[in-house]
Amino acid sequence: MSNKKHSPQPKRSETLSGRLSKSASELSCSAQAPASPPRARSAHHHTPLSVVHRTQHFFTNLKSRWQRSRSKERCPAGTVFTLAPGLDSSGTDYGGDSDHSTPANSPRRRLTRDLSRQVSTEPAPSTSSTPHHHPRPPPELMQLVFDYDWGLQDDFMGSCNLDLTALELGRMQDLVLCLRDPNKPHQDMGEIVLNVTLWPKSQEDKDQYLLKNTRINDVNKRLKAQIWSSVVTIVLVEAKNLSAMDLDTRSSDPYCKFRLGNEKYKSKVVWKTLHPSWLEQFDLHLYDDQEQVLEVTVWDKDKQTKDDFLGRCTIDLSKLEREKTHSMWKELEDGNGQIFLLLTISGTTQSETITDLTSYKENPRDLEIIERRYTWYRLNETSAGVGWLCVKVYGAKGLAAADLGGKSDPFCVLELGNARLQTHTEYKTLTPNWMKIFTFTVKDISSILELTVYDEDHDHKVEFLGKLAIPLLNIRNGEKRWYALKDKKMRARAKGNYPQILLEMLVVWNPLKGAIRVVNPKEPKYMHQEAKFKRQLFIRNVMRLKAIIMWFIEVGKILQDCFEWESRIRSFLGLLAWLAFCYYYEMWMLPFMLLMFFARNWLVYRLTGGNPLLVPVDDDDLLAEEDDEEEIDKEEKKSLKERLQAIQEVTQTVQNAIGYVASLGEAVKNLMNFTVPYLSYLAITMLFGAMLVLYVIPLRYLLMAWGINKFARKILRPHTIPNNEVLDLLSRVPDDETLLDCRELKTHPPNERKDARKKHKAS
Repeated sequence: MSNKKHSPQPKRSETLSGRLSKSASELSCSAQAPASPPRARSAHHHTPLSVVHRTQHFFTNLKSRWQRSRSKERCPAGTVFTLAPGLDSSGTDYGGDSDHSTPANSPRRRLTRDLSRQVSTEPAPSTSSTPHHHPRPPPELMQLVFDYDWGLQDDFMGSCNLDLTALELGRMQDLVLCLRDPNKPHQDMGEIVLNVTLWPKSQEDKDQYLLKNTRINDVNKRLKAQIWSSVVTIVLVEAKNLSAMDLDTRSSDPYCKFRLGNEKYKSKVVWKTLHPSWLEQFDLHLYDDQEQVLEVTVWDKDKQTKDDFLGRCTIDLSKLEREKTHSMWKELEDGNGQIFLLLTISGTTQSETITDLTSYKENPRDLEIIERRYTWYRLNETSAGVGWLCVKVYGAKGLAAADLGGKSDPFCVLELGNARLQTHTEYKTLTPNWMKIFTFTVKDISSILELTVYDEDHDHKVEFLGKLAIPLLNIRNGEKRWYALKDKKMRARAKGNYPQILLEMLVVWNPLKGAIRVVNPKEPKYMHQEAKFKRQLFIRNVMRLKAIIMWFIEVGKILQDCFEWESRIRSFLGLLAWLAFCYYYEMWMLPFMLLMFFARNWLVYRLTGGNPLLVPVDDDDLLAEEDDEEEIDKEEKKSLKERLQAIQEVTQTVQNAIGYVASLGEAVKNLMNFTVPYLSYLAITMLFGAMLVLYVIPLRYLLMAWGINKFARKILRPHTIPNNEVLDLLSRVPDDETLLDCRELKTHPPNERKDARKKHKAS
């Protein structure tokens, strides 16, 4: 009987506990799915324990809620939430409002502990003896929103899930989550605004997370050394057949815009033309974590209205080969015309590429294949160019300090014709070790390799540190040595502690294809600085021309002396020579006389060792020239603008014309005195051929053939470029200015340096 009497007691206690009010913390700890609980009913059932237990439980619950409302605990770790007022949340109080509460900011201590376990990288231990491979669900945080009621049961207002895998470590994010009721899936419960920051539980977890996240690890490495991965060099050459936006002149004022990621550049405006030529260079930086698409847009400049759009094109850089200059014509979309670009992606930081000397292993088999490809009798090969150049850039020393801390951020740029490559940047050093290897296709064996060292600044600007010019025909294959760097004018040593660069070069070329190439038009260099008028350069070109004219004046004086019979013996011999020449002259004798000049200068070349302008010089030989140039520069800065501004355009044309004539005369002189032995021997071969042709074939037939060729060229070969083989050959011969640019400086170790400049100024 006693058992029967006390058997209903558990059921009554469960009923009472179900009727009592539950707090939000109790619901958050419940294992059951959130459901919308009914409102608590007034307890009027008469049971023996109803009055005492209900009263005690009510005041206990009231006390705990009051304490929690005054609590100001903060989460020591895990996810930090800041709740904003909910948007369009359902009102549950009689006044239409609600007192929002959520387990995410009420039981903060328990929430932080549970969340830290979810973020932890250690796998949960298996409790089963048999291994079961169950996929681990992604870590999520459930948010429950209730209406807070004093002493009564909280009203359920909705729930939402927060995916922790979508959060970034240490980054504050504002999220808006929609509330849902599982029992009423189609009812709109409003929104909740969260401010979330995800932090690791400890420093060990943070280090472990960074090690596993390879992308962040790579970014940190790049931030320590170099934030960009490659440099995209764009040479904007020209455009053709653009749309005419100015109806009055039937032309446009085009300019270009480039955009790569967040980096943008704008070219200059070329006024009133549909075929603009810009010849501008832009350096953009390529990042691994950005979209590798270069966008080019062409616009028409308007002074009073908005600029007109002429067309656009996009270039996918991920499909282009690295460390190679690409020449490309691109059709403009949404417009008419084409645009011509030279694009190079270089300066890569990846050590896995073939340009890294530390991981490069030379294969003799590859060199044999290249040498076989450029054998002299292989003229029908499909390979472009006449040869192959390999340059190994090891490092530099003694560079000037361009930064305030006494260091520099140097990188090296290599240019061969229109091809341009560069190394990565070595930060905070005066002795960089680039350890890079570059290869070029040689299109003209008479080209000059230019190496320039710059200092990189934070605003993507550069500062000059030194330059070097090396003719390809002067390269000694396989020789690893130091080269002294020059200043911008290429006449003196660059600033610093005897700056030098360590190089090793190898050039393989086909001599027969090279001979055919040098008698054809020379490829123009698209990127070059415009020649502005300078008084100093004007005077220098006049002196160069004067030296050439004086040689002809000396010859004229000798002839005049013969005519005046100043020396009877010389005049008599000259008369006999003139009579014999007029009586016995044949056309083959002209190349023969030129061969006599070559024979004389060849003897001088073999005995003296070549042109004195190519002999390495020391600093003492350049001090007098530097002092004169400094005085001229000071005078030029004072009076150039006032005296020459009105005639600047005319004098600039005269200056360039005089420089061209002087260069042509010096090229003839250097061709005759074996400054470039290969070109001199080639000229001798051509003279022998001309001599034999003129000896076998009469001049009248040669002139007839020449006339027929000139008149029929437009009909038979309308697209050929008219050229002069002699001038094309002379354009390959360096003049004295180029020889001075290529003249080497003697290398000195820093400990044996003597201050020659101070001695010279003191004297």
